[in-house]
Amino acid sequence: MLQKNQKRWYNKGGKYLSKKNAKRSNKATKENKKYNLKNDIIFKAFFSRKGNEIFLIDFLEALLNIKIESIKIKEEVNIEQLSVDEKGGRLDLQAKLNDGIIVNIELQMKNNYDIEERTTLYSTKISSREAGRGTDYKNIDKIIMINILGYNLLEFEEYISETVIVLDKHRDYEMLKGIKWYFIELPKFRKKNPDLNNKMDQWMCFIDDSNKGAVKMAENNNEVLKKARKELDYLTGDEAVRRLAELRDKWEMDDFFIKKRAKEEGEKAGEKRGKKEIAQKLIEKGMEIKEIIEITGLTENEIKKLTKPQK
Repeated sequence: MLQKNQKRWYNKGGKYLSKKNAKRSNKATKENKKYNLKNDIIFKAFFSRKGNEIFLIDFLEALLNIKIESIKIKEEVNIEQLSVDEKGGRLDLQAKLNDGIIVNIELQMKNNYDIEERTTLYSTKISSREAGRGTDYKNIDKIIMINILGYNLLEFEEYISETVIVLDKHRDYEMLKGIKWYFIELPKFRKKNPDLNNKMDQWMCFIDDSNKGAVKMAENNNEVLKKARKELDYLTGDEAVRRLAELRDKWEMDDFFIKKRAKEEGEKAGEKRGKKEIAQKLIEKGMEIKEIIEITGLTENEIKKLTKPQK
């Protein structure tokens, strides 16, 4: 017989576990968890690590349809110095291509309903930072913002959307070519039948990592991805990297539940206020407390407080 508030733990097969075995099982699950590039700690560590430039070049050439001769990553992730306090911050990846194009890549797996405003604001910050005092406007680098999303943003079926700014009455005339945005929606990619001879689809299989068969075929068709798999397996086996990835996951989960709880509390508070307003009107109409309790669900004390004159 379970006492009040006593918990039972079960494994996936429904077998009862003692508290000690449950903790052991949870630890084993964490240790066996396979991290992929959808965790932004792993994403940035993988692409920014010295010697891994070939992977970012291959991905960007596929997406942007350009030839990249050289690339300079803004900063390599130093796992030892990456503070635990930064686990909830923005972890984007920034690089400068051979012709001066600045590319900024960000993952956002959960919809915070702010990506359009966020990426617009951040693009202006990058532009402002890159253009020092006295810089000729003609020499300001072009900026490309790439947003990889774990949710659907746009109503169109294509999983990659490139934005351009055009004139209202001349939609074929592109203006303000200094900044471009790309939105890559992973749920839409999962729904399509990927072309495993297409380099972009190969990379999306690798990043999304949801269709294991397609991932294997993509790696077999792309020598760079074969090397990327070895590097990713090595990276995700690093204890320090895994610890930070786990902390990132925990922060995102905690943040989600905090927001959910706040929303629920707000709804409850609003519901309570509404009931009190109804009760107040019923009191003014001279209704009996018993009837008000029945209608509103408020307690007798709560209703009596409403009848007291306000000081």
